Amino acid sequence: METVVEIEHLKKSFGTKEVLKDISLKIEKGENLVVLGKSGSGKSVLIKCLIGLLEPDEGKVVLLDKNVAELNAEDLNALRKKVGFLFQSAALYDSMTVRENLEFPLRDLKKKDQGEIDTLVLETLKSVGLEDAIDKMPSELSGGMRKRVGLARTLILKPEIILYDEPTTGLDPITSKEISQLILDVQKKYNAASIIITHDIECARITANRMIVIKEGECTAEGTFKELSESKDEWVNSFFK
Repeated sequence: METVVEIEHLKKSFGTKEVLKDISLKIEKGENLVVLGKSGSGKSVLIKCLIGLLEPDEGKVVLLDKNVAELNAEDLNALRKKVGFLFQSAALYDSMTVRENLEFPLRDLKKKDQGEIDTLVLETLKSVGLEDAIDKMPSELSGGMRKRVGLARTLILKPEIILYDEPTTGLDPITSKEISQLILDVQKKYNAASIIITHDIECARITANRMIVIKEGECTAEGTFKELSESKDEWVNSFFK
């Protein structure tokens, strides 16, 4: 298996508050890793360290064989283009149509003519089942549709790693299940590695190949959904009740 993410003994504090105390993990190509943890446990800080938005106090982060801490600004930006991020809010540009939102990440790809861009936008929207929404404004879309468009915008650059931040937050149970299934479909189609931060146990059940649980900045448990759901650890087990 090809390792695409490797984190070794990651530590990060803000003042006297230790947020990440000692995190180590690996993710293989094509693997979905779900990260569980209560608010304030360090999940978001982990993601920010992963893509170089925060500098760790100690430890090493390697993405796609690149040591993030050793990259200059240009190389770091090039690496980030290989990492897709689905924001909790979908983070669409409200003044742009769906088509324009998807075209936006392609603006630096000067080798592509408009015909190629049109084809790529349509194909990517089809992959999330929203080709008919191509000329709609974000305000005309439901919450689930906005998430799908956000995912399409993430996929259009064909990332090798995808970071999902609470992908089902604010959605009804049926739409949440659809988005979770879509994450699984994306995994199969694009063979990208994914980190999925979620509190939604059903989302975790559907999407996870492997899971970790973070408690107060430390990884307290790791395993499959079945293994963790049967954990004898009362705190770990509380997520599954």
